[in-house]
Amino acid sequence: MRVAIDELTDRTPRFDPVAPRVGGPAGNARLTAWTGLVLLVLLAIEGFTILDINGLIDWHIVVGLLLVPPALVKVGTTGWRIVRYYAGDTAYRRAGPPQLMMRILGPLVVFFTLAVLATGILIGVQGPAERHSALLGVPVTALFLHKATFFAWLAVMTIHVLGRTIRAAKVVAGRERRRVAGGAARLAVLTGMAVCSVGLAMLLAGPWISAWQQHGPRFHQ
Repeated sequence: MRVAIDELTDRTPRFDPVAPRVGGPAGNARLTAWTGLVLLVLLAIEGFTILDINGLIDWHIVVGLLLVPPALVKVGTTGWRIVRYYAGDTAYRRAGPPQLMMRILGPLVVFFTLAVLATGILIGVQGPAERHSALLGVPVTALFLHKATFFAWLAVMTIHVLGRTIRAAKVVAGRERRRVAGGAARLAVLTGMAVCSVGLAMLLAGPWISAWQQHGPRFHQ
């Protein structure tokens, strides 16, 4: 328990070595922190739309689509760090294993994040005309799965955010005054992520919003 508390409050000493070219663990930490900040802002907006989902369905759809690329990048950066550590990369081994809480919650965060996004996209593709499937004899819709995975995601994500926010805030605020290689590459990834988010929203949001507005919101069911 003490270890978990120390991790949540960033009291556990952690040093990310800097490697040539793309920065190694330090570069990965910076990219993860900036991506996490983008996600935190978008998730706060998405959470606000839930307060009036029928009236803010258009914003809910747009922000939901904007969330997809950053979520995938975040999964990619954290997954890369784990893979490099267990593959025996020298720099990542020096940085140490993933935090205990993150090792426990990480797989759940990834699973439920992808599940929430996937069910949301499924709802958009299907439109208001819901298709039912049977699970143990009980009719199940994409909307039901979206709601169920959201509440499970919210539980694990709350702990995850508490465990990463302090550390990420220090990185984003520049508390670690070190030169870390790979700044151009990280900027390119973040720019590409933003372009993909906007492109995805421009491509899909219009038709999806029109379909739901014409049919009438049904998220209260």
